[in-house]
Amino acid sequence: MLPPPAGKLYQGFFFSAPAPGSDDANEHNVTPDDVRQFERAIGAKTAWVYFSDNWFESRAFPAATCAWIWSLGKVPYIRLMLRSDLDQQHAEKEFSLTSICAGRFDEELRRWAMAARDFGGPILIEWGTEPNGSWFAWNGKWNGHAAGPARYRAACHHIVEVMRNAGATNLQWVWHVNWDDDPETPSNRLENYFPGAAYCDWLAVSAYGPLTPRSREEVESFRHEIDAAYSRLTRLAPGKPIIVAEFGCDIHHRKVNAARWADAALQYLFAGRWPAIIGFCWWNESWENDDNPAHNSDLIILHDPALLAIFHEALQKYRDQLQETPRFKDKR
Repeated sequence: MLPPPAGKLYQGFFFSAPAPGSDDANEHNVTPDDVRQFERAIGAKTAWVYFSDNWFESRAFPAATCAWIWSLGKVPYIRLMLRSDLDQQHAEKEFSLTSICAGRFDEELRRWAMAARDFGGPILIEWGTEPNGSWFAWNGKWNGHAAGPARYRAACHHIVEVMRNAGATNLQWVWHVNWDDDPETPSNRLENYFPGAAYCDWLAVSAYGPLTPRSREEVESFRHEIDAAYSRLTRLAPGKPIIVAEFGCDIHHRKVNAARWADAALQYLFAGRWPAIIGFCWWNESWENDDNPAHNSDLIILHDPALLAIFHEALQKYRDQLQETPRFKDKR
């Protein structure tokens, strides 16, 4: 998948809501109808569909999901999640960095890669999402602290090499970090996790407003967050395209209006403040935080008329700057 023409941006799509009878979203229950409904509502097309591939559920390549995404004229964007469950803030129980590097999952990785190769179409893929955040098990906190980033880089190299050696040249690797380092320690700086230019085609960043309606954390603007990350990423990998793979804001926060937060974000994106940024994707997800439904997180655009209106208005205003269809070197 090529970057859009200069001055244009791609828009991606992510959607996930808790499955019936479950407290958690599995982050891959998006459907073709979800895509169509979203695009009708915002009045614009999306270029990729982003979803998680959880290995505690299956280690098989998600061929059916990729097929329907491709049938809609979009690129599958797979969040390769080698994890034992959906819980966060704990060390990995099975898919540890050490086990990955030791080759314990090589056969499964090869089979996955060969199925991706046989799929044939371009696929965006990331492994080790937001490594500079302590919530995921591949963060340094859970892997020897200061020694963790080197182990992460080694695991990244191993996964990419296994899949490339299996012939999956249609995989386009994305390295995806959080906008700030959590915890803010010298060893946990995002730069320490960078696998090297040879192991990523694009870079990506997450930048959020409040994620829960009762969040008391300091709220930063989208502009502040991207400004902070952009300078670091462009120094680290000059010339690499960057996408805002995840951004969003809870629609029921007591002090931050999601529509106004999103409006400012979209205005800065389309103003070209960050020339290396070539695309963006709002995180349309809802989830439970405790037993009180009033505390549920909800970032879904279609659930907030004001937020939906902001997206529709911005995407119409900047239609000439939106690249609605993905670009490729060669047709499939």
